[in-house]
Amino acid sequence: MKISHWLGVQTPASRVEQLLSTLGGVISLALITAICYLSLGVQGTLAVVPSMGAATVLLFAVPHGPLSQPWALLGGNLLSALVGVTCALLIPNVFLAAGLAVGLAIAAMHLGRCIHPPGGATALAAVIGGEAVRELGYLFVIVPVLLNCVVILVVALLFNNLFPWRRYPLAAMKYRPSPVGPDSVIPSRHYIAEAVRQIDSMVDITVEELQIIFERAEALRQKDVLASFDFEPGGVYSNNRPGADWSVRKIIDYASHPDPNRELIIYRVLEGAERNRTGSCSRMEFARWAKQKLQPAGRS
Repeated sequence: MKISHWLGVQTPASRVEQLLSTLGGVISLALITAICYLSLGVQGTLAVVPSMGAATVLLFAVPHGPLSQPWALLGGNLLSALVGVTCALLIPNVFLAAGLAVGLAIAAMHLGRCIHPPGGATALAAVIGGEAVRELGYLFVIVPVLLNCVVILVVALLFNNLFPWRRYPLAAMKYRPSPVGPDSVIPSRHYIAEAVRQIDSMVDITVEELQIIFERAEALRQKDVLASFDFEPGGVYSNNRPGADWSVRKIIDYASHPDPNRELIIYRVLEGAERNRTGSCSRMEFARWAKQKLQPAGRS
């Protein structure tokens, strides 16, 4: 096992994506810091802004992740803020209150189906945010938490949607299905969702994105199949299937086309159930059918 695999080193994003994520974070955090400073002062700002900073990383660095979607942002932070304020008001011991606030916030986010890691920091801020936060009581849920979430969400919507590949939220993305052949086996959304459910752990990728990954991986596999296909006009090929399914074809003509999927191969069946029949198919289809190139008898 490679050490990078064990450590979980991430696949790097492009330079453009890195720059856009940085720029979006700068804009949203500048606005949020100003809002917190005006409503809570310096001490309250120091307690609250870190959780919003974490939310900003999610919405601008991984805008298509399930932890970054609007319901995760809003539900995760608001439920956590409610839990945090309640613990701060009812539990005098700050250490116990802090632990319960974060733990119960996790439970609330699970129940609300809105897991959002910054929510834990929001719950903690309600407990350790100082006098300015305590004086707000449950108003803390509205200002600054809800207000900050709305600001982040609006900036994320305006900024990310300037770029087609960053459409936000994920539901706004328009994926173009990759071209796959008729014999390709791409799991349906239903089976992917069920497989994710059986993992029984939080998976930081959506079912739709997994399906797109499967489709693109299959398209790449088919591209490799076509590239490795030893095409030769007059060549003889077999599908190597057992029994009655065995067949041998000879390429008798070929029509080229700029699009490999539309290149046409005309063949004659030499052996098998449809012997002496002439047929045609795309080069891709023939490449998937052909498992072996045969050497005609009498050729050394």
